Amino acid sequence: MQEIQYTQAGDYLIPQPHLEQHSGEPLSRYARMRQTHLREHRETLYNHLLMSGKLYQHLKETDQSAQERLQTLMAQGMEQEGLTEAMKAQDPMRWTGLMNSLKAQAEEIILREIIYS
Repeated sequence: MQEIQYTQAGDYLIPQPHLEQHSGEPLSRYARMRQTHLREHRETLYNHLLMSGKLYQHLKETDQSAQERLQTLMAQGMEQEGLTEAMKAQDPMRWTGLMNSLKAQAEEIILREIIYS
């Protein structure tokens, strides 16, 4: 944990927090959603992560977890629904509809389990 530096101003000590520097790599969709959720609904946790310099790392880990969970859920759903390349070639519109439905279901699970928890 990073130690906070203080500056004397008269009789008061004023904290001089050092905010994290990140690589400049833009945050993905899930990371931005998590950041917004923390900022609007979990202010204490958001401020703690921000001031300790761990916010960017937390957002990257959240995004990575969400992406992995999405891939897992999509693979499981495709197997359960019987979505194959043969079906894609035979009836592409039905395949697309089922894939869109499957992705929407997977994203709802991700939002509930990872982003808004």
